[in-house]
Amino acid sequence: MKISIDIDCTPLEARRFLGLPDVEAMQKVMMDKLQERMLSALASTDPDMLMKTWLPAGLAGLEQWQKMFWAAAEGAANSGGSRSKKG
Repeated sequence: MKISIDIDCTPLEARRFLGLPDVEAMQKVMMDKLQERMLSALASTDPDMLMKTWLPAGLAGLEQWQKMFWAAAEGAANSGGSRSKKG
């Protein structure tokens, strides 16, 4: 036997029915503070300085990955040709 019940209510009505606290005012205050902090941080960032800071480290890391892959490919190519057949 299968019984299903559909309840049509808003989230606020469901919270009140279940006895959960209304945190809407607190969420609004927190979101406003978060937005204010994000906007002030965004205004103080200089995109040119960020690129100068991040780009050299990113390129160096990319070059290291490239060298590692080339070394692995060369090692695989060299080890594949030096195998001897026993028979």
